[in-house]
Amino acid sequence: MQIEVANNDPARQATYTKGPVARHVAHLSTVMIFGFLAMTLGQLVELVYVGQLGTQQLAAITYMFPITMALNALTRGIGIGASTIIAQAMGESNRDKTARTITHCYILVLMFTCSIAIAGYLAAETVFRGLGAQSAVLTLAVNYSHIWFIGFPCMGIAMVSNGLIRSFGNATYPGFIMTSAPLVQVIVGPFLIFGWFGIPALGLMGAAWAFVIGSLLQLLLAAYWYLIKEALLHASLQGFYQSSSHILIVGIPAAATNLIQPLSTAFATWMLSQFGTDIVAGFGVASRIEAVAGMVVIGISTSVVPLVGQNWGARQFDRVQQALTICYIACIIWGLIAAIVLWFGASFFVGSINDDPDLMDTAVTFLHIIPISIGFMGLITVANHAFNALRQPMPALILSIGRLVIVYVPLALVGSYLYGYVGVFAATALANILVGVFAVYWYQKVMARSRRQIEQEIAGNVSSSGSLHN
Repeated sequence: MQIEVANNDPARQATYTKGPVARHVAHLSTVMIFGFLAMTLGQLVELVYVGQLGTQQLAAITYMFPITMALNALTRGIGIGASTIIAQAMGESNRDKTARTITHCYILVLMFTCSIAIAGYLAAETVFRGLGAQSAVLTLAVNYSHIWFIGFPCMGIAMVSNGLIRSFGNATYPGFIMTSAPLVQVIVGPFLIFGWFGIPALGLMGAAWAFVIGSLLQLLLAAYWYLIKEALLHASLQGFYQSSSHILIVGIPAAATNLIQPLSTAFATWMLSQFGTDIVAGFGVASRIEAVAGMVVIGISTSVVPLVGQNWGARQFDRVQQALTICYIACIIWGLIAAIVLWFGASFFVGSINDDPDLMDTAVTFLHIIPISIGFMGLITVANHAFNALRQPMPALILSIGRLVIVYVPLALVGSYLYGYVGVFAATALANILVGVFAVYWYQKVMARSRRQIEQEIAGNVSSSGSLHN
């Protein structure tokens, strides 16, 4: 059995090929910014709860950060591969291709996340030892991860759904999915962590169970959109191999690109481990605070795949350029605002979570350095999404690998030797600035070349058609 819907349904055709581009950027970005802010604020509130348990618990959850970031990055890569196909299919008004791609993408994600959850559960202790965790902190990190992995498949499918839904043309519903889990973490978390109203106090493990419950809720909301609201079930595995290949052509490089940032975080965590538990905990607190501001530029960049994908598929190249220019400017403006707010509010924000002197000194120093590069980090993310939207993922992968291997690691090693943990932070900011400027330049070159090729092909087809007609 295979469910098919007519491809010419006007209500199901491309959404972003008409109307003001700025309005589409604002709509797509605003919804995702609120969703990402809800997500990061939920994580930050969770950190506030954990901060009341002690420095060891904060350090343990900090060691978990690069793991969660890496797995999220790999899962999102599969979703990006599918989203680029969906955006272009919607630009071509091909709903059957859209339904088939979404269904097969979900199967891929389910297979991947379940496999990773099992492997992560078994290898957790080895991984955390490699990151530098020791003694009680190591035990806490391992126990937390064992519970976290239970919710990972649910979260993975829900997270991929956000990109698929946006590419489909619905900018609002992903916000509901993204907001649901943070609400659970904020509301249910303290009951499980501190044992309110007679519930056994689970400590750090309570935070992990709150994550599992929130992930399950996200999965239910995603399933409702897929199965009921849009009825996109493609009840056949026919073409699964071909769909998977098309998804992974972009998905694998996109996943590898996304993986670079978690690797950078893992490298930074490993380097900071030599300076002590308080330094690692301070890094964890500050990076969560900075992530709240950073999620705004991430939210802006998420508008790129549906806008560039649909308009590129419709051959509306000027709208593609307009969308990118708006995103670049928005990232830089927000980066300046965020840097000012975090600079002046650093002590207050950190002290609200934990007032340990060494932890505060580390975290405040971080927030005086890293935020100056938030806007440039946004430029990198916009360019990477734009490369993927053109189904040219290799430049984005090269950019990300170059940032880590050629720029960041050498700078961090030199900075650590000369200035200790402060040098590690400075290396991150400088790497973001240098690579951000280069990313914009490179993408403009690639887009101009791709546009010329398509225009030449169109001109050649028109010329051939005219000759045959004559």
